[in-house]
Amino acid sequence: MRGKIGDFQICSFDALTTHELYEMMRARADVFVGEEKILYPDADGVDYDSIHVFRTDSDGRVIAYLRMFQKADEPGTIQMGRVLTREHGQGLGHKLLEAAMQGAAQFMGAREVYLESQKHAEGFYVKSGFVVVSGEFLEAGIPHIQMRRSLDRRD
Repeated sequence: MRGKIGDFQICSFDALTTHELYEMMRARADVFVGEEKILYPDADGVDYDSIHVFRTDSDGRVIAYLRMFQKADEPGTIQMGRVLTREHGQGLGHKLLEAAMQGAAQFMGAREVYLESQKHAEGFYVKSGFVVVSGEFLEAGIPHIQMRRSLDRRD
């Protein structure tokens, strides 16, 4: 599956080019390991069953990315993760989320989106309509919270 919403590509794993896959993995390593100093097993096997939402610059470098997949035991709920942008302060993150939520509804039949956010990013997700649904917990030694957003058009 391959589609486009605005400036964002939305692709299943098998539809990605090797260049796109390489640039996604490079962006994830640069941001999560390089900038945030998080040591975690990135190649976790989830990418195979994910839809990848991304935007590239004119050189083909991934500047915004996330993956989304069916949340286990919750039909109609998509889980988002690995959310990143390389360009800050330009609204790119919110555009990424909006494209992903449109893609989740259009290509995956989602009614709700779930994510586990780093606690310090809570305000970013709240601005995009997410609500906190858990207390804090640690993941990779970093405080996180669970958040959800309905994709019901009446919201």
